[in-house]
Parts: sequence; structure tokens; C-alpha cells
Amino acid sequence: MAYDEGLLQRVREVSDTGAEWVEKKMFGGVAIMLNGNMAFGIVEDELMVRVGPDAYEDALAQKHCRELDFTGRPMRGMVMVSAAGIDADEDLAAWTRRGVALRGLSETSGLCSAASARLSITCVCGRL
Repeated sequence: MAYDEGLLQRVREVSDTGAEWVEKKMFGGVAIMLNGNMAFGIVEDELMVRVGPDAYEDALAQKHCRELDFTGRPMRGMVMVSAAGIDADEDLAAWTRRGVALRGLSETSGLCSAASARLSITCVCGRL
């Protein structure tokens, strides 16, 4: 199972997270890590997003979104967005912001004060 490198490049270009991230290859894809935790990732041509338990049902109600199920059991708080759901750059950016918001980062002001005190990672994506 490989990941779509073109999609990763689009993520780098459209993400307006205001945060630095680390790209880590895992589970046959690539995970975008913020403060040591995965915010979102790419598996094949789909976007995997950690939305958290509070936003899980709302995320699943969105078009082109389904439960993340690697092991035969859904992972509550994690969703997969199909290629059709992230075809438009605005949609891709919106889904990446959901993953970043859960990690304690503000999508409008960059790092919130609590997260910035804990954030000690370096961007390796070349985007920043």
C-alpha cells in the first residue's frame, strides 16, 4: 500500500495551519505529526483525519467520509475522506484544519499559547 505523493504535495500547498509539522512514513502511508501526535495523514489516495470523539459523528455525516477501519474495528475519532471528498483544494484545506484543531492549534492565529509551549518539532516538508 503506497500513498499518493501528488496528494501530499497538495496538502503542503493548501494547508494554512500556521503550524510546523513532521511527515512520518507509517502504515503504508504518511502521517502529519504535530507535537508528536498525528493530526492527519495520507493512505493511498485518501486523507485520514483525527477529528476526536466530540467531532466524530459530525465528520461522519459529511459526504465522502467514513470510519477509519484498519483492523476490522472502527477507530472512534478517526475518519477517512475519499479522494472525491478532497478533490477541491478548499475541501482538502478544511479537512487538514480539522486535524490541526484537535491537536490544540488555532487555525487563525497559528499556535495557541498552550500548544506553542509544548511544540518542539521541526518542519521537514519544505513548506515553511
